[in-house]
Amino acid sequence: MSKLSSYYWDDLKKEVPEWFRDAKFGLFFHWGPYSVPAFENEWYSRNMYAKGLSQNLHHVETYGPLNEFGYKDFYPMFKGEKFDPEEWSDLVVRSGAKYAGPVTEHADNFSMWNSKVNPINCMNYGPKRDIAGECAKAFRKKGIKVLATFHHQWLWGWFMSTDNEADVYVPENEVYYGKALPLETNRYAPYRLPNDDFNIVWRNKVIEVIEKYNPDALYFDSRTNIIDERYRYEMVDYYYNISKHTEGVITYKQEDFPADIGVYDIECGRFSEAKPFAWQTDDRLEDNITWCMVQNPKYKSGLKIIHQLCDVVAKNGNLLLNVGPYADGSFHEDAKKSLYEVGDWLKLNGEAIYGTRPFSVASEGPTSVQDANYDVNRINDQLDNGLASDIRLTTFSSQDFRFTRKDGYTYAIALGWPEDNKLKIRTLSRSGPLPDIKKVTLLANDTLIPFIQTEDGLELTLPEQKPCEAAFAFRIEA
Repeated sequence: MSKLSSYYWDDLKKEVPEWFRDAKFGLFFHWGPYSVPAFENEWYSRNMYAKGLSQNLHHVETYGPLNEFGYKDFYPMFKGEKFDPEEWSDLVVRSGAKYAGPVTEHADNFSMWNSKVNPINCMNYGPKRDIAGECAKAFRKKGIKVLATFHHQWLWGWFMSTDNEADVYVPENEVYYGKALPLETNRYAPYRLPNDDFNIVWRNKVIEVIEKYNPDALYFDSRTNIIDERYRYEMVDYYYNISKHTEGVITYKQEDFPADIGVYDIECGRFSEAKPFAWQTDDRLEDNITWCMVQNPKYKSGLKIIHQLCDVVAKNGNLLLNVGPYADGSFHEDAKKSLYEVGDWLKLNGEAIYGTRPFSVASEGPTSVQDANYDVNRINDQLDNGLASDIRLTTFSSQDFRFTRKDGYTYAIALGWPEDNKLKIRTLSRSGPLPDIKKVTLLANDTLIPFIQTEDGLELTLPEQKPCEAAFAFRIEA
């Protein structure tokens, strides 16, 4: 556990709730006024003010000078006229995700809930609806755990410009953009730390969401460590103790909270081996290096997401996947298609995913997966140059396997279907962790699979026709 001065963090230690460890797969949605320009990525609200960056050039050419059209002028254009929380909840269910929620507040000071703490919110501007509240109600009705994600620590120094005429420097616009700060403030490190006024509002926004919607999980984006320890501690204490949310869970990045306080999250990341602790990676369905809707969006295939999910789950992790709606609140058909593919696969193979824990061996196969994380250097590159870095997903083959276990069963997931309908799982040889295998079942169609277990591995003879796409889970009984 990291040492954070004299606060009694040990008193806030808690076990990761079983529902979270069982859920394995969640969705969240980057949606806000930045979805209106839909240009390059959700950092538009910041980069439109950075003279010379592509988003700034696009903004000035499309909407006009920064003193005539600032970020606040997107508010009336952000109408969400097609937002339907029932359709969102249906999409979550269809995808197979078990917890979900919209981004509660990004770095742009636009709160996506009916806030008394922050007047710049979705009830007073834009959709004029309580987005977080409506989603929470619809999601719970479908048995979906409610997620609230917070990125608002980034507001400290977010709105800055070398254009002295920009509207961020107009005193009466401080309510929209916060205090104008020196340009060097908005870096990951080093940085000028927030003052108490900012810290108090940061804490109070989170507490207000807890009070109003009782979310099952709180996600905190990177850079939360700039918030004074007192206010981070008070927020966690409120969530775990005062609000009495005994089954709540916090996810965090880097060293922003002590290790035993919540679940460690690695953005767009992965581990090469299974970890003894529960963890999460948040990643995006978008293949444009963006977390929000953009012009001409591209999406990862269902196959890529399924393979990523299998790899993460085998290593004791959860996958939290982002998809950004249009400004009107609807989703791109290609995004829905990929999510449907994931959900269809989970209907057939979910037994090997939901509620499982790591097997003694996490993986087998020739395809290498290296430890990777969206680290501080990548963040600073994005801050300085407006460039989003990316970690590409791995391409697997039928010789690659991932393993899980549950209720006395072991599950082997083949990440491809061999052309000759023959598989050999070397991990499950007679000298391996399961020396006396009795039965092998292909989950997707509940078919018994002929097998031979030798000192060289478990050899499977598969049917002529594969029962699904992407990956193939086998229940192993020994």
